[in-house]
Amino acid sequence: MSFEIFVFYAFATVLVGAAVAVVTVRNPVHAALFLVLAFFTAADIWLLLRAEFLAITLILVYVGAVMVLFLFVVMMLDINLDRLREGFWGNLPVAALVGVVMLAEMVLVLAGRAAGVGGVPVPPDPGKGYSNTKELGRLLYTEYVFAFELAAVVLLVAIVAAIALTMRRRKDTKYQDPAKQVAVKRSERVRLVSMPTERQD
Repeated sequence: MSFEIFVFYAFATVLVGAAVAVVTVRNPVHAALFLVLAFFTAADIWLLLRAEFLAITLILVYVGAVMVLFLFVVMMLDINLDRLREGFWGNLPVAALVGVVMLAEMVLVLAGRAAGVGGVPVPPDPGKGYSNTKELGRLLYTEYVFAFELAAVVLLVAIVAAIALTMRRRKDTKYQDPAKQVAVKRSERVRLVSMPTERQD
């Protein structure tokens, strides 16, 4: 067993353990931190596959932005864990069925690779001057340009929908109108009320 394969199995063990901990720990903050560990380990595996750009992107986007947002949301919201666990046993049959299907797919993939059917071997070291970022960009904008543009359109629709949901008016909510606030005059801001003086004996 070479050193690279040993490192791969070590990272894979940590990744599987972190993924199991994400769904088994009771504290949501601990689950988010285990998910950060899983992302870091997946980035290490991508580095072993000589996909440095994807590894750095995973760390910057998911660990640096998404997981920080998750941690803020989890720590700021008062989550009632008992209420969340009420429907656990009711959803267990569907979850078990999905888990069995995913396990069967993984067994088929691994059995096919063990038998020499399918599978993508680890690419050899391309040598000096090779850039996987340039190669990834070439594939995205040539062979997969339609799928790339379709994903961009879907994300644009999601952004517009999110803005539309936040901009809708509700009857029981008070809104501020900056135009009216700026256009107000001095005489409208302060009102002088004349009141008779009172004497206390």
